[in-house]
Amino acid sequence: MLTVNEDGAEVERRLAAGGLACPGCGGGLAGWGFARPRLVREEAGRCLVRPRRARCAGCAATHVLLPVGMLLRRADAVEVVGEALSAKAGGLGAQPIAARLGRPLETVRGWLRRFTANAELLRQWFIALLVAVAPDPHIPDPAGSPLADAVTAVKAAGLAIAARFGVCMVTPWRIASAACQGGLLSPVPPTKWINTSSPWQAAV
Repeated sequence: MLTVNEDGAEVERRLAAGGLACPGCGGGLAGWGFARPRLVREEAGRCLVRPRRARCAGCAATHVLLPVGMLLRRADAVEVVGEALSAKAGGLGAQPIAARLGRPLETVRGWLRRFTANAELLRQWFIALLVAVAPDPHIPDPAGSPLADAVTAVKAAGLAIAARFGVCMVTPWRIASAACQGGLLSPVPPTKWINTSSPWQAAV
């Protein structure tokens, strides 16, 4: 799996130019058909997305090129999930969050459970990213709960990346999704940087 820009033409250009590297071995990726279509629920409606697939010229592994606004195995865009997590960090419960977003209560509870289960690992991972990226990093103060601490770390790392690399008009959640290759709600959160060649550039 590799997170890429949502502009299909830009993805094709980078594939043709050898500008996408295999997350496994670092070899060049070339186009290799498409993954199955997915209906993604965004903040203002739904859209049908059919992610590109690519094959590594080095190790022959194939990868789905996941648009940066999407999360692994989730039907909702990262900004929607991020809004739910931010609301929970601010003290709201699952039921009012679900009502605000127009999402099923069990769906929202699932997001909150998964993020809470991995909250400390995610906090550590994004704090490490913040320290690596920011010239003079400011470690966020405790926010009152493991989930809130992790949300604060995600946002702080996203803002630091945006400031250092000039990523404008992009939310911290989208940058975070790019940095962890869509794995924000994965069963096993990232334990190391997935791509040292600035994976958050997919958010631009």
